[in-house]
Amino acid sequence: MSTHQLSASFRDPSGFLFNDNGKILRQVNLSYREHYDKLMASGLYDSLTNKGWLVAHEELPADNFPADQSCYKILLPEQIPYISYPYEWCFSQLQDAAILTLDIQLEALKHGMVLKDGSAYNVQFSKGKPVFIDTLSFETYREGEPWIAYRQYCQHFLAPLALIAQCDYRLLHLLRANIDGIPLDLASKLLPIKTWFSYSLLAHIHLHAKSQKRFEDSARSAATANRVKISRVRLEGLVVSLLSSVKSLQWKYADTEWGGYYADTNYVDESMRHKEEVVANFLDSCRSKGNNTVADFGANTGKFSRLAADRGFFVLSHDVDEVAVDKNYREISASSEELILPLILDLTNPSPALGWANKERSSFIERQRVDVGMALAIIHHIAISNNVPLDSIAQLFATICRSLIIEFVPKSDSQVNRLLATRADVFPNYNQEDFETTFQHYFRTIEAVPVKNSERTLYLMEVI
Repeated sequence: MSTHQLSASFRDPSGFLFNDNGKILRQVNLSYREHYDKLMASGLYDSLTNKGWLVAHEELPADNFPADQSCYKILLPEQIPYISYPYEWCFSQLQDAAILTLDIQLEALKHGMVLKDGSAYNVQFSKGKPVFIDTLSFETYREGEPWIAYRQYCQHFLAPLALIAQCDYRLLHLLRANIDGIPLDLASKLLPIKTWFSYSLLAHIHLHAKSQKRFEDSARSAATANRVKISRVRLEGLVVSLLSSVKSLQWKYADTEWGGYYADTNYVDESMRHKEEVVANFLDSCRSKGNNTVADFGANTGKFSRLAADRGFFVLSHDVDEVAVDKNYREISASSEELILPLILDLTNPSPALGWANKERSSFIERQRVDVGMALAIIHHIAISNNVPLDSIAQLFATICRSLIIEFVPKSDSQVNRLLATRADVFPNYNQEDFETTFQHYFRTIEAVPVKNSERTLYLMEVI
């Protein structure tokens, strides 16, 4: 039996995740026995899983696995189809994950337990909703103890949400540079003066940051600070206050290049209908061959992602534009769609490997090779706006997908003319003939269909 511990699962002495022949399992260590038994016997596990807030699991016989003297239980959790990270989420996803975490904390208190950490990485998105995945985050609550996860929660959730809502949506990307959340003193410096007059942001960010600094300056350790007693009533009040603060934050959409793309496209109705028909036929062909996953690159608000989801594909709906991703996610939430996961992705600068030894958070390319990639109306932006050679583009797509539905947009197209309006045309090899020749080094063309009433062509390809 082939097993190995996941590189991201090494910090928690309570247990760890490991891969067993393609399935992710969790070992519960003996040191966590008291808390695990409390979780299962108190009714908290049943309450959370019945609400869909926590991944359900099955206990497996430990003797089926290599002997480990520290092992108490082996769990088979519900499998998450794709692991994403907070710096790839839009505002609404991060806000929903923040609300879920606090709802779980309040529910845990009702059953005599508490969350020991407030990490955004404990949440994933499955079936269109956030779900808590860390079964070992719960500990028995002891009267008078403060919430040790308070600072981490503020760094992972409240600070980035406040910065997006009050400053600039691009500050979300600070989460990529700060793997344990945005430092509160930095958030306090970046937030506008008006936030000092908001009680919740004053208390949970500005004064919280000053309190941290005071403890550092006086050489008082975090452990000393955490010995301050707080009653259960006050603890619940703290969580309710945080919940109110998170829910009150609203992001007014900024004007972005892609937020209103479909209202500013050069496609006429007939062309768009034909494009949808061709893409649908290509997807049907891929589905008939047993393919299950699609990555829609440049998905915007998910128009073509939904074509794939309607055919039973699980769809990673990627876009570089935060507004487009947020609109996509809100539509998924409103319609209870389960097969689409919207994520922020810049193909020219995808998520790198981060953390200890560059192994805690896997890079975009490492995480999953999808069955079908869709690159519709995006290649000209990569090649011309970002000066990426066609060969490099073809090689990337061949690395991350097995089949490819791609749209070639020639220089004569008005959208390409717009890109070239403010720069010299230094792209002599950007033409359909060179595109086909270059991609043939990596892909076999199954079908090529010109889009009616346009100069664009859609291709269905398979990796050689």
